[in-house]
Amino acid sequence: MVVHLKPETETRLKELAATTGRAPDELVEDAMSGYLAELTQVRNMLDGRYDEIKSGRVQPVDGEEAFGRLREKNKARRRS
Repeated sequence: MVVHLKPETETRLKELAATTGRAPDELVEDAMSGYLAELTQVRNMLDGRYDEIKSGRVQPVDGEEAFGRLREKNKARRRS
């Protein structure tokens, strides 16, 4: 597989490879492996949350309402 990187990214990759003594290919493999594992974890979490909402086990919260609550909590903390 061929991966095309921006010149700045490739420069940073080569610098890291020189610093760590690891091959650039190994660093890219590790980075992609970690990224894909994290992406899979997030996808599974979102799927589970969607299933909970769809089944009625949890009720969604209005976004504006949630942010309003957070703003009020922050204001209360600043006052105390």
